[in-house]
Amino acid sequence: MMSPDNPFATPSELPYALPPFDRISVGHYRPAFEEGLRSHAAEIEEIAANPAEPTFENTIVALERAGELLERVSGTFFNVSGSDSSEEIQEIQAELAPKLAAHSDAIHLNPRLFARIDGLYRNREDLGLDPESLRLLERRHTDFSRAGAGLPEADQEQLRKLNEQLSTLQTKFQQNLLRDTNDLAVVVDDVADLAGLDEGAVATAAEAAAARGEEGKYVFNLTLPTAQAVLESLANRAVRERIFTASVSRGNRGNEYDNNAVVAEIVRLRAQRAALLGYPDHATYVISDETAKTADAAAGLLERLAPVAVANARTEAAELQTHLEADVPGATLQPWDWAFYAEKVRRERYEVDTAALRPYFELDRVLTDGVFFAANKLYGLSFTERHDLPGYHPEVRIFEVFDADGTGRGLFLMDYYTRDSKRGGAWMNDFVSQSRLVNRKVVVVNVLNVAKPPAGEPTLLTLDEVRTAFHEFGHALHSLLSAVTYPTFAGANVPRDFVEYPSQVNEMWMFWPEVLANYAKHHVTGEPLPAEQVAKLEAAEQYGEGFKTTEYLAASLLDLAWHRLGVDDRVDDVQRFEAAALEKAGVAVDSVPPRYRTTYFNHVFGGGYSAGYYSYIWSEVLDADTVQWFRENGGLKRENGDHFRATLLGRGGSVDPMEAFVAFRGREPQIQPLLERRGLAGA
Repeated sequence: MMSPDNPFATPSELPYALPPFDRISVGHYRPAFEEGLRSHAAEIEEIAANPAEPTFENTIVALERAGELLERVSGTFFNVSGSDSSEEIQEIQAELAPKLAAHSDAIHLNPRLFARIDGLYRNREDLGLDPESLRLLERRHTDFSRAGAGLPEADQEQLRKLNEQLSTLQTKFQQNLLRDTNDLAVVVDDVADLAGLDEGAVATAAEAAAARGEEGKYVFNLTLPTAQAVLESLANRAVRERIFTASVSRGNRGNEYDNNAVVAEIVRLRAQRAALLGYPDHATYVISDETAKTADAAAGLLERLAPVAVANARTEAAELQTHLEADVPGATLQPWDWAFYAEKVRRERYEVDTAALRPYFELDRVLTDGVFFAANKLYGLSFTERHDLPGYHPEVRIFEVFDADGTGRGLFLMDYYTRDSKRGGAWMNDFVSQSRLVNRKVVVVNVLNVAKPPAGEPTLLTLDEVRTAFHEFGHALHSLLSAVTYPTFAGANVPRDFVEYPSQVNEMWMFWPEVLANYAKHHVTGEPLPAEQVAKLEAAEQYGEGFKTTEYLAASLLDLAWHRLGVDDRVDDVQRFEAAALEKAGVAVDSVPPRYRTTYFNHVFGGGYSAGYYSYIWSEVLDADTVQWFRENGGLKRENGDHFRATLLGRGGSVDPMEAFVAFRGREPQIQPLLERRGLAGA
């Protein structure tokens, strides 16, 4: 039983219902989940068994209101489990996965509940619903149908077992990856082996070593993608190889954290589930509910871009090979050489040294004078740091967000530093999502993995980390500016291949002259980033697109290859399948590995992007077209931001996403801006 003193027992009294992290301990989660599951099940039973004739209010709206406690504890636990995990939290997560899957199935496969929804759906045109309510009814009916509500009872029972197994396996994949990533952190004994790194990067590596009890040494923790940022600067080829090898070894070492068998079983079970639901494969099932609609459409875009991207990558590789041979006669370009020599070319050709830019990208300035500044200019938002509110970790900072008229919109949490308890990558999550129905505003977090400098030293970001900060805040804006009635449609609750679109648009402001001039200042002297450096950065922007596009397309095509397997297709060797899939797709370039290889592809085997990693470039078609619109209409102007907010950001999932795009842009999206941006005009 849950004690009345449990912090989850009642709604938080903190501003915007921020979870009372200072009162929450690990021991509170289990009883809160148990009571949340029990009470939600009781609410569902009450809705399903209601003797009154089904109405939109007593069925659909009742479902929106149900599960308040479960939502409270889930919103907190699953954010914390990704960003500040522990052995005990991982145990709870492993226990919960099958229980939550079974709970979801008990709702979606409830025949009485579906009968009520189905009856309303069949008569939907006669109910007099407003557009958002009508869309909610249609969304609920689709969700239940896709979850198997119309299947025979025997098939539903099999579906329950599949969902339970999959939830357990996906949790195991995540936990294996976190543990193997920590285990593979690279230790360097001699500072002489770190030639090329600046003093700040060396100090950060020493700090990471000290945190692991490796005093006097230097530790490089791995970030989620294959590419590791430190490879740009490390002159020692052997150390570069060690770091790269550690990166691509994750989940593929034959140890207790090996993910090969986990992946094969996930893929097999997903194919079985798709077949049970009437689809030829998992990709077809997933994408039928996205804006792409078909797996062929998603794959078609990738396949159109791949030949030109690979040709560009091979041209880039030939140039880098020349530079490598000048240093190491007879050597062959390897993946661990690419970033180092690409940076060399960038410096020579464009006179851009990205490592030398770091003193101009101090974290606080980037955040307040860059990210927040752009949001203020575009949307009228302002930000006040709340030192009085508790975070889930001492490194978390909390800002209250206000509209131009002084109305509070919610809280923005930032958690930027890497640590062993945090999974790799960068992401946005809601602790509390917006809804007029239940009078709720937003509590949203951005999580990054920036190396923490020694105490008293400034946090200096790389160019990619600056881009990530703007990108993730684009996701946060999707939540903060949400203005919907129903929680189901709040913020980023949109199709997976649309969700990256607003965040990618927000990246444009990092180089916008007014924004860049406001935040890119030397952290010691306060001098702005020289104008000639800005011009060189812009000139160099398209350099390396062959590599970047190819590594992305390789991961996307690999994801689709796994998830277009049918129920009768068998994979006995995960690594062999991966190699064959890349070769078949025409993206097997030795020096350009996929952005994620299979055994550490958390997006698709641990997260929610299965058969959906194509989403980034699908969304980028919309993004590039939108950036063109902003440029054509004067850029960083309040009226432009207000238009984007009113027609698209604020609507969340309450309207068809492509209709929202047309309402914003005034026409259907065009691909040409994307091709020009990525140097793929011949595609």
